[in-house]
Amino acid sequence: MTIRRRSLVLGGLALGSIGPHVGPARAQTRPARDTLTIGMTQFPATLHPNIESMAAKSYVLGFCQRPFTARDQRWEQVAMLATALPTIENGDAVVVDRPDGTKGVRCRYTIQPSARWGDGTPITTDDVTFTWEVGRHPQSGVGNAEMYRRIERVEVHDAKSFTLHITKLTFDYSGIDDFRVLPAHVERARFMADPVAYKERTAYITEPTNPALYFGPYRVSEFASGSHIALEPNPTWWGRAPAFRRIVIRTIENTAALEANLLSGSIDYIAGELGVTLDQAIAMARRIGDRYDFQYKAGLIYEHIDLNLDNPILADRRVRRALLVGCDRATLVRQLFDNRQPVAATFVSPLDWVSDADLPPAPYDAREAARLLDEAGWTVQRDGVRHNAAGDRLTLEMMTTAGNRSRELVQQVLQSQWRRIGIEVRLRNEPARVFFGETTRGRRFTGMALYAWISSPENVPRTMLQSSEIPRAENGFSGQNYPGFRNAEMDELIDRIEIELDRERRRTMWHRIQRIYADEIPVLPLFFRADSYIMPRWLKGIAPTGHLHPTSLWAENWHVQE
Repeated sequence: MTIRRRSLVLGGLALGSIGPHVGPARAQTRPARDTLTIGMTQFPATLHPNIESMAAKSYVLGFCQRPFTARDQRWEQVAMLATALPTIENGDAVVVDRPDGTKGVRCRYTIQPSARWGDGTPITTDDVTFTWEVGRHPQSGVGNAEMYRRIERVEVHDAKSFTLHITKLTFDYSGIDDFRVLPAHVERARFMADPVAYKERTAYITEPTNPALYFGPYRVSEFASGSHIALEPNPTWWGRAPAFRRIVIRTIENTAALEANLLSGSIDYIAGELGVTLDQAIAMARRIGDRYDFQYKAGLIYEHIDLNLDNPILADRRVRRALLVGCDRATLVRQLFDNRQPVAATFVSPLDWVSDADLPPAPYDAREAARLLDEAGWTVQRDGVRHNAAGDRLTLEMMTTAGNRSRELVQQVLQSQWRRIGIEVRLRNEPARVFFGETTRGRRFTGMALYAWISSPENVPRTMLQSSEIPRAENGFSGQNYPGFRNAEMDELIDRIEIELDRERRRTMWHRIQRIYADEIPVLPLFFRADSYIMPRWLKGIAPTGHLHPTSLWAENWHVQE
């Protein structure tokens, strides 16, 4: 997800090694393992680093690129493409008094001296200024357009160092995780020819195997849409040499088939970011725990249902509240996930320090749900479905990613529970690359969209909840406020919380944001997910983060240990 800031293992589930390996002795002539085949459930809609926020894209690009800054496994901000983080203490960040009385900041960054694109072209400040130009264009379709709007100027010092002049001093001012640099020598002509059409004409779509698009330890060598992406070592990579001659990322959208492919040997490893569900992994561990390492990671992964607030039915908060209290989420997580995935009160995980512990999840109350629906005018029952006085049927469509066993089970449970209170829910699912690349991004779902947000610790929800971030044609469908939520107090809090440097004052604001979210219900909170990493015993070095940044960002540390 851009979706898009402390790390804990799910309590009691550190099952990395469940038992001794049982099998034949390794032959002395066995060839070295130099190929790794990974299975995951989604195929990216695009590989462009700044357009669309799909987790599958983030995972692939983790092998092939590096952000300037990122959060690591300890949930701490670190430099990656940048040589160091600018701070007020080291003098690379300078607070600026602006004419309007607010505070801005100047942050100086230096690009890794040896960083080059895969065709050998150095990564320079020309790429930085071009990326900023794309991000600033009102119809380029970038995911975090607000970040680029706040950078009012890029001051170039030389080919490798630059200063960003930023209009707001935020509590996380040194991190520019979403500033994902683009190759100007490849992309500038495409962008200048037609900025509006650029997102469809970028080389990341038309030439995804072009080496000049990548600069990580690996680069894309094969791209078979909907099937697989193959990676090979990047000879221009400046860091530790990667261990594998070839990595193949196979898309298997059905999670049951993903398990079958692991057991048959067609894949070596199931990526936790987009793999089997927790219940499947626990069952697999009981059967094959002597053959694979199982690791579970709880984190900031929020499973939820977006509600299209432009739908007249869902525009009524009483109906939204009825949907929330009319589903028994506690029973759902107990029956499907053995109580290992906590019910969510809001989008903020209990693992994040800003979580409001005094705000519990709304309890199941079918009688209250029925009362709210009566009050909203859905009083007439015909064939078990409510109708209003005009004869309209209380029917909603729910969509999610096709082939995801867990989500399809959740859909069926919710459909049954809501039917008991007179709400008819029709299910229609799509492949992930369509669901995320077109349906959610274009706000084409008519009722409900079930999926997950993956965020960073203390991640301000601007793109998800600020009214200016509602995707529409005028802004090139940038932003991630897919429900179309509009709330003036929420807008103001999001603006204020970013520039509040006092931690305790931010905590108070965070709690108010969560209260508004719980009261207005633009989204139905379900639960916080734990990811399951299923690895062959010979694969070492994978370290889950529990947040937005995938394990692949440290792929140079992956290695074989027989």
